Amino acid sequence: MIAGASAIGGGTRFAVRARDAATVWLCLFDGDVERRVAMMRDGDCFVVDVDGVGPGQRYGYRADGDWAPAAGRWFDPAKLLVDPYAVELDRRFVHDPALSRFGADTASIVPRAIVPTSFEPVRPEPPRIDPARPIYELNVRGFTMLHPDVPEAQRGTIAALSHPSVLAHLRKIGVGAIELMPIVAWIDERHLPPLGLRNAWGYNPVAFMAVDPALAPGGIAELRDTIAALHAADIGVILDVVFNHSGESDVQGPILSLRGLDDRSYAHAPDGRLINDTGTGNTLDAGDAGVRDLILASLRHFAALGVDGFRFDLAPVIARSPGFDRDAPIFAAIAADPLLADRVMIAEPWDIGPGGYQLGQFPPDWLEWNDRYRDDVRRFWRGDGSVGTLATRLMGSADIFGSPTCSVNFLAAHDGFTLADLVSHVDRHNHANGEDNRDGHGDNLSWNHGVEGRSDDPRVIAARTADLRTLLATLFATRGHIQLTAGDEFGRSQRGNNNAYAQDNAITWVDWAARDVALEDHVAALARWRRERPAVFDRHVPDQAMWLTLDGQSMTPANWEAPDCPGFELRLPGSSIRVDRAGRTVTLR
Repeated sequence: MIAGASAIGGGTRFAVRARDAATVWLCLFDGDVERRVAMMRDGDCFVVDVDGVGPGQRYGYRADGDWAPAAGRWFDPAKLLVDPYAVELDRRFVHDPALSRFGADTASIVPRAIVPTSFEPVRPEPPRIDPARPIYELNVRGFTMLHPDVPEAQRGTIAALSHPSVLAHLRKIGVGAIELMPIVAWIDERHLPPLGLRNAWGYNPVAFMAVDPALAPGGIAELRDTIAALHAADIGVILDVVFNHSGESDVQGPILSLRGLDDRSYAHAPDGRLINDTGTGNTLDAGDAGVRDLILASLRHFAALGVDGFRFDLAPVIARSPGFDRDAPIFAAIAADPLLADRVMIAEPWDIGPGGYQLGQFPPDWLEWNDRYRDDVRRFWRGDGSVGTLATRLMGSADIFGSPTCSVNFLAAHDGFTLADLVSHVDRHNHANGEDNRDGHGDNLSWNHGVEGRSDDPRVIAARTADLRTLLATLFATRGHIQLTAGDEFGRSQRGNNNAYAQDNAITWVDWAARDVALEDHVAALARWRRERPAVFDRHVPDQAMWLTLDGQSMTPANWEAPDCPGFELRLPGSSIRVDRAGRTVTLR
């Protein structure tokens, strides 16, 4: 059974999984006029064919059955429910107390799915993801909200990413692929609206295949056309996907889609409680065949639009049964799928559940975010890390991944300090989040050169800028894939906020007017250096490496183990990397 809305003859077939429901209705909308059509059970699904209904039709579902939340039954026919397989919605999700209240009708506040127009899949091409060029993580809305060249009406949308000025910047700093933070339709956490805040990051999805209407007013076509424009500029597209939980939250959360249709999609403890391996109130159960089908359908949908790869948020969740299983069915299913087999898969290899830290344990054809790299490089340049550990991280963390390396090396990401804040703050400054500065990481392995936050002292500014150049040179000299976060190439600050998920404002919007153009030019030069020296990321690097002391002698075990070792020089065919701890510099030749 193909779930979702699909064309048949002169109409549309609607199918939805609702294993424990007694009754399901298809709800067709003409404006605010609702017409209900009873659906017939077909195994675990309910199905109905409707003649004369086609692309553009707004629809949703209602389901009836037991109301027993403690037993995982949330059936309330007053709730309009979004098709989990919807690929377009007519509006954004907005939090409202009625979404959680039994018997409160929600048809006026829940988005309606739109029967899609069929489209031809993009002809598959090899993924445009190259270790010679950085992956560039960006928030779609925040990246262009303040861009002076992008037309105001287009700012904050996916289409803005194809603007000539945006493409020129990406090409200048050598970007090989952009990694878009979540773009599918999400809802604010319920504590945010009373604080006057809203989720800016998107890691709270409800519809896993429908792009948020605010990000793509032009729907599927806008995303497809933007991907094509980026590809024409030789820039790949990676989507950050969230299949570990949904925005329906904990037992007090809203009833929007899966919860009201098929709550068995969520992982439950033996006593019926929702398992919370994500810190968000619920965890999707990828051990369930229906959930895997939904994940695979979502990935196929975006691959058919031309997406080159996917980064999986809290990726161990998709391989839990309930413990992490390196041979989980989802991995084999992706590898066997003709649309997905050659796409690049990147894991964020940790969650907060039991045994949740799984760095180095994903399939060998997956890449993994390497937080050990982030932390060890920060420690070294803060002054309390070892030369030997830095050398291991530069060479792709073979102690974790072996060779060839699967490491995605990064110094900063959306979660945590920006790179500029890393060298300007010791403490987090998250008061704007409304949680009394208790949220976010408390230990960031950061330093501030004696002044917390912004400084007008020329010596402090110079020291911080020098450290940024050194950190960036370290990153570009590293074997494996490397990743930048948008704005780190020109010193973007979030004012010390290291958990800015709720700041859809100037705290997270990239300030193009305040760019440090000299630092940006430095990054462009680093990108050229890396592209021109394939030995840096060649799989045979370990066999070609020559390690020398700063005065040109071969490094010995005693050198590596000395706590006061001043640095080293790594020579590779056609290049050298000189790390001077005392001078706080990395020199690339």
